[in-house]
Amino acid sequence: MLKHFQHYSRDVGLTLVALLAVGCGGGGEAGDGAAAGGETMVSVVDAATAGTVSGRVTFEGMAPEAVLLDMSEEEVCADKYTDPPTSETVVVNEDGSLANVFVYVKDGLGDMTFPTPSEPVVLDQDGCRYHPHVFGLQPGQDLVIRNSDALQHNINAKPQANRGFNISQPVVMETTKQFRVSEVMIRFECDVHSWMLAFGGVLDHPYHSVTGEVGSFSLSPLPPGTYVIEAWHELYGTQSQEVTVGESEEVEITFTFGEAAA
Repeated sequence: MLKHFQHYSRDVGLTLVALLAVGCGGGGEAGDGAAAGGETMVSVVDAATAGTVSGRVTFEGMAPEAVLLDMSEEEVCADKYTDPPTSETVVVNEDGSLANVFVYVKDGLGDMTFPTPSEPVVLDQDGCRYHPHVFGLQPGQDLVIRNSDALQHNINAKPQANRGFNISQPVVMETTKQFRVSEVMIRFECDVHSWMLAFGGVLDHPYHSVTGEVGSFSLSPLPPGTYVIEAWHELYGTQSQEVTVGESEEVEITFTFGEAAA
């Protein structure tokens, strides 16, 4: 594991209600469109009736062996690890859950609109790996790409719907980028280190989560309604479930991936 790196986390539920309660021109109801004067109203989620979709992503079958990453020619990076670094493509946790799965609301929000977060998402290159490996952000939100290794990295973003970029970071530095439209997922590579990969999901709403060490996810606060929830994994593909969330209801669901899906 890394001796040190900055861990990215984002708790949508703690901040979303406050953000949604303030709209351009003084607020509005869920589904409001353009306000007088052409300003866009952001939607309001009623905290008293909002619900949650939560659950776990599990792995079925025998977990694949960890793939070792050869960093012998990059001592700066190799020295940051106490244990040999391994690929993050498939990470099965000790409890049988699956990490690095992007879970999000694919459909069901209608014409609701959401503010662009002012806080950036940070994609850090530390130990010749991207941190986080999988992340989410919204159109127009700043993505700060950081080089913490003090050696040459070259970030190659390969979107389909957005404009790509290929930038060099030869020293400790930061570069800020944005994506303009929704896209799941965008692949990031390093042209200098072939094992370096990351994936970013761009959504026009904040209802997304990435599974970690216990394979759990949570999407809240969701207005009562029916939603399509999708789980994406870089090797095993996607799965979707339709769920109905009642007033103040917490709905639990499970996604299961395995060897057969590879």
